[in-house]
Amino acid sequence: MTYLTRATAAGGALLAAAGLLAAGPAHAASRDLLPGNWLYLTVTKGEPGSSDARGTLLLCDPPLGHPHAAEACAELAATDGDIGRIPPKDVFCPMLYAPVTAHASGRWNGRPVDFQETYANTCAMNARTGAVFALDD
Repeated sequence: MTYLTRATAAGGALLAAAGLLAAGPAHAASRDLLPGNWLYLTVTKGEPGSSDARGTLLLCDPPLGHPHAAEACAELAATDGDIGRIPPKDVFCPMLYAPVTAHASGRWNGRPVDFQETYANTCAMNARTGAVFALDD
């Protein structure tokens, strides 16, 4: 299989998986159709409830769908999918209040994952969650 064919197949799988997630509560059982470890990640700028959100589907078997998929999957694997246990990075973040809310829902090793936390700014979020919510290229 050529790279282009694999990339097209992977892109199709991501679109299909995103469609399953967007199906809503009536198709909640469909979420179990995604194989392996996966999370739907969103980062919302502003106070919780803001409409300025960005999201992506992170697949980890193999790592796909996220600008830093391999790194994010490795960090999650090291904590058995527990985002709150990712070791914080030793960085200095500006004392600027520009809140962001990170939300993850999905499955890790067959268990449901639901994580949500609001951070003072993107730097604080990335320092605390590693590559998981680093959705910018």
